Amino acid sequence: MTLIRRPGERAERVGVLAAAIASVVGAFSRLTSGLSAAWRRVVSVVEPLGWVMAAAVVVALPVGYIAAWGELVLLGWTGVVVLLVAAAFLVGRSRHEATMSIPVGRVVVGDQAAIHLSVVNPTRHRLGRVRVEVPVGEAVADFAIPGLAVGARFEDTFVMTGTRRGVVPIGPVRTIRADPIGIVRRERRWDERVDLFVHPRTISIPSISTGFVRDLEGIPTSELTASDLSFHSLREYVPGDERRAIHWKSTARTGQYMVRQFEESRRSHLMVVLALHPDEFATDDEFEMAVSVVGSLGTRAIADGRDVSVVASAVTGGGPAAPRPRAASAVDHLASLSPTRLLDDLCRVDPRPGALRIADVVRFASERVAGVSLAFLVCGSTATATTLMAAAANLPPGVAVVAVVCDPEIVPSMRRIGDLTVLTIGFLDDLSTSLLRTNT
Repeated sequence: MTLIRRPGERAERVGVLAAAIASVVGAFSRLTSGLSAAWRRVVSVVEPLGWVMAAAVVVALPVGYIAAWGELVLLGWTGVVVLLVAAAFLVGRSRHEATMSIPVGRVVVGDQAAIHLSVVNPTRHRLGRVRVEVPVGEAVADFAIPGLAVGARFEDTFVMTGTRRGVVPIGPVRTIRADPIGIVRRERRWDERVDLFVHPRTISIPSISTGFVRDLEGIPTSELTASDLSFHSLREYVPGDERRAIHWKSTARTGQYMVRQFEESRRSHLMVVLALHPDEFATDDEFEMAVSVVGSLGTRAIADGRDVSVVASAVTGGGPAAPRPRAASAVDHLASLSPTRLLDDLCRVDPRPGALRIADVVRFASERVAGVSLAFLVCGSTATATTLMAAAANLPPGVAVVAVVCDPEIVPSMRRIGDLTVLTIGFLDDLSTSLLRTNT
């Protein structure tokens, strides 16, 4: 008997086999994906103590049965019961809704900030107790929320003290379901993180323009220019002078072209440079005082309506063999549009090993900031007179330079090194009296 195969029968078999293989592969892929997701959920809720207990159970039961060790078997089954009871605490979902608010988002070092917590029951049935945690910086505020009736709300306000300048992250609020001994834990996060700015302490100081700054409201400089407000004299015309500067009455009287000369008057531009290299400060207290000095100088200049640039070193991350950074990337310009924004930026500055030394910061900043008339260099006690003079030399001629050295262990003093004025202060309050002495 001869079997006759229909055309395409082989192709049909191959297609059926391929479909079966694809189905098996798809089912296996779904199974592994489901197992992987389940495993991730287990890993996310089991605490270190839970893993230790699970490992003890896995070891105790087989060894106990093999060695006929009844106590070890009992210990293993006890662990199983404890694990099951702990897992029961995670049954169900936390249906509470939690929110957090900070009425005042900015405080000064030493002041307190209030944090308001609200937990509500949005469901149509009573909710049991739950634990709520609010991360506050590196600490955690813990609240035991009682059972809430339908629509009930739990509110609480707690305070934190801004003991140190910086930006303190608060939140997000999280509701916690966990067993009493810490085997399993599941959390649900609410809201977003909120930043609390702890500003440096600042003081009121005299107007920075007094005794230092030459501008449109003050005394003209000795530099001559062809266009300004303060007339100085006439001189003979030389090729290249602008025709609009010609004084025609004097030209007609003398028979020679005469042009006007003016004394240049500058718009005051204040630059405050904060040292950030760790070697330029002996202690953390010196650096905190320096930040407060910069904040006091900057906020006063902004309040006076002066043009002000507050600069500090950017992190270059280079050693002696590193390429020379560009001026645009070597310094960070802190916000100086308002006192609040300046103090916000000062919350984020810290000494850092990759920072440039103050002389290099001044050099790069002078390339970026034009028209500076007065510069304050703020540093710690380890900055030598040679270092400060080198920094001052990197500024254009005619710029008044004042170095403020922060040293809590010294009596306030003032000295002059050439054209450089050096103020040494032991407390922040010394800054005001030192500036008054300098102005006189």
